[in-house]
Amino acid sequence: MKLSVLIPVYNERYLAEKLIRKVLSVRLPDGLEKELIVVDDGSTDGTRAILERLAAEIPQIRYIPHARNQGKGAAIRTAIAAATGDFTIFQDADLEYDPDDYPRILEPLLSGQADVVYGSRFLGSERQRVLYFWHSLGNHFLTLLSNIFTDLNLTDMETCYKAFRTEVLRSIPIRSQCFGIEPEITAKVAKRGLRLYEVPIRYDGRTYLEGKKITWRDGVRALRVILTYRLIDDIYDEKTAPEYLTDLSRAHRVNRWTADALRPFLGERVLEIGAGLGAMTGMLLPRERFVASDAKEAYVAILKSLALRRSGIEVARIDPEQTADFEQYTGKLDSIVYVSGLENTADPGAVLKNFFDALEPNGRATILVPQGPWLFSPLDKTLGHRRRFGEKELAAALEHAGFRVEQTFDFNRIGALGWLLNGVLLRREKMAKIQLKAFDSLVWLFRRIDWLWPWPGLDLVAVARKPGPAAAPDESAAIPSAGASGVGHAAGT
Repeated sequence: MKLSVLIPVYNERYLAEKLIRKVLSVRLPDGLEKELIVVDDGSTDGTRAILERLAAEIPQIRYIPHARNQGKGAAIRTAIAAATGDFTIFQDADLEYDPDDYPRILEPLLSGQADVVYGSRFLGSERQRVLYFWHSLGNHFLTLLSNIFTDLNLTDMETCYKAFRTEVLRSIPIRSQCFGIEPEITAKVAKRGLRLYEVPIRYDGRTYLEGKKITWRDGVRALRVILTYRLIDDIYDEKTAPEYLTDLSRAHRVNRWTADALRPFLGERVLEIGAGLGAMTGMLLPRERFVASDAKEAYVAILKSLALRRSGIEVARIDPEQTADFEQYTGKLDSIVYVSGLENTADPGAVLKNFFDALEPNGRATILVPQGPWLFSPLDKTLGHRRRFGEKELAAALEHAGFRVEQTFDFNRIGALGWLLNGVLLRREKMAKIQLKAFDSLVWLFRRIDWLWPWPGLDLVAVARKPGPAAAPDESAAIPSAGASGVGHAAGT
């Protein structure tokens, strides 16, 4: 296990070496190793020569220079890309924060309780230097404003000491160049629902004569960042999850609509295929056993983080087209649920056969797919769709795999109009964020009147059973009422 200490440096020739040697001397818990990622952000006061000397002398230091000053956010972004540790902590290149607090900050991460830990200057410690009233008031105000927009109860949003599980940190995009990194990361941690803890730390602040760099202008910029990331759902790095998938995962009301429609068909031992970012996973609980799976390692890592926050979730890497991935579950499942994924596979029949073989006799497969080949458009191509299904086509594929189709029904008739307009008529490649947010905000109405519209739904649900000994009637398997059913992949997982 390793801790990566990310140290952005700018014009700290008198303190940088002392700080680095202090970090190197810290004893970490449980034999945790450490590496120092030191980014010189365009220093011009002689700091660079000091850092080059230390990097040549000390193997634990990885030194990365910036040709020009870009700001703390840019330096942290560079350092994250170079980090190789299991955990990561931010460390300013002065001595305002004491590295001896590392063990205290790391404890919730090492114990598995937290994804993120903030070191708070205001929770109380054995000592704290008395400094500027207005500066302290500004910190409290920014934390309060951040809390209002994130619904967190932090005491110190602007703290330097932020520690993460590295795989979580890597998946968070950082756009801010300067000190706006603090409210930006906080907003994204909140929107991701990550487990965030605070611990008290010591703080020996500097005066401006002693070299303090942050000013009231940075406070104004922080206000802008807080407001910006309240409105923008930029919470996953594009390499981890495409923008459209992030947008869809944030449509909470739509995802709840989907879950409510599918839940009556699920038993107690459930395998979710293609769980992605886990947009619906938690909504399908509780179950005796629930396995959330995906074929992509990045999504598996996100699902594992979700499993740490919610009890009753197992996580597995399963490619629905690989028969071997299902062998460990043969005879151990009574339900498989697959939402908006079958249309992306090269051979849907082979996938359904894998489901059939994995289920126990009388087990059910509940499948949601995009409906209507005539609706196929650039929107489908953006989502990776190879096809849109007709009702007869989907039923035939299920029966060919060995299933007995119990019922099929339409989802999200109102959504078909939006898909027709945006995809077929206007040839757009993605839905506008404002449209998705507006649709999500009106789900309470759409789900109650969806049954009124006379045209086919945007999506189709099929419920199919693997034949076996006669099963007792299952009253919960009736088609959901109009108020509980129906949503399209356009705003699903």
